Amino acid sequence: MASPRPRRTWLFVPGADERAHRDAEHSGADVLIQELEDFTPPALRGMARALAPSLYARWRARGAVVAVRVNPLETCGRDDLAAVLAGRPDVVLMSKVASPDQVRALAKITGPGVELVPNIESAAGLLRTYDIVRASPLVTAALMASEDMVADLGAARTRRGDELAYARARFLVECRAAGVEAIDCPYTFSDVRGAAADARRARSLGYRAKSLVTAAHAAAIRRALTPQAAEIARARRVVHAFEKARAAGRERATVDGALIEVPAYSAAKRLVDALGVSPAGTPGTSRRPATRRPAG
Repeated sequence: MASPRPRRTWLFVPGADERAHRDAEHSGADVLIQELEDFTPPALRGMARALAPSLYARWRARGAVVAVRVNPLETCGRDDLAAVLAGRPDVVLMSKVASPDQVRALAKITGPGVELVPNIESAAGLLRTYDIVRASPLVTAALMASEDMVADLGAARTRRGDELAYARARFLVECRAAGVEAIDCPYTFSDVRGAAADARRARSLGYRAKSLVTAAHAAAIRRALTPQAAEIARARRVVHAFEKARAAGRERATVDGALIEVPAYSAAKRLVDALGVSPAGTPGTSRRPATRRPAG
């Protein structure tokens, strides 16, 4: 059985910019998002909505997960949805979510079969993340913003992103506790090296997915979020050693001088299972990491 396509990279694409649409198709990003909020000026939203059905069909043919980010229902989000749902997006993201009621209202419009990803862009939203993502069983992930969050915090945006350190950590914990995937905030500077470094920092916190705002960053971010050969090899050794120890009646094992107990074994087992390989490195059954609902 083939494994589902990973959803490590979530690319925001201007809604009415057809050149950007084509660039996105060739970026290699896992999820392509037609962005109808900040990236689409109000005067162009009608054009962007009209493009949605053919655009989604083209993106889907390229093998991407097709998504759209709509405006809040309190503004013109209902107009967005009335047009774009005809294109059958796989995922609907909504900007500036700060209340579970916003998610429940969105779910009533989209109906079953469409995954929801609320975007958390304020301190108020951050403090309610758990309740927001639990508001509907259609929520499979949530995404944290960078620019709006920084502005709401009254901080200054920097390449290193220290101003978002607490928010990123708190957001990840809230999403993990709720059983949905946490999508890290985008790196909003142009340099690819910085984007890769920011993705590695996100992965060190525990993130498995990251949003991005330029197609040129997709390959570097995907590499940064993809387990490397040495990490995979060690995970196999951990699983093999721990299972051998347990079979012999021992409570733990030792690998590379480290004591391997249940939490370390479980983390290594998740990685091995997600890659579809046995502890010895032979092909195995591939399956998605377990979560409350399908993960992003």
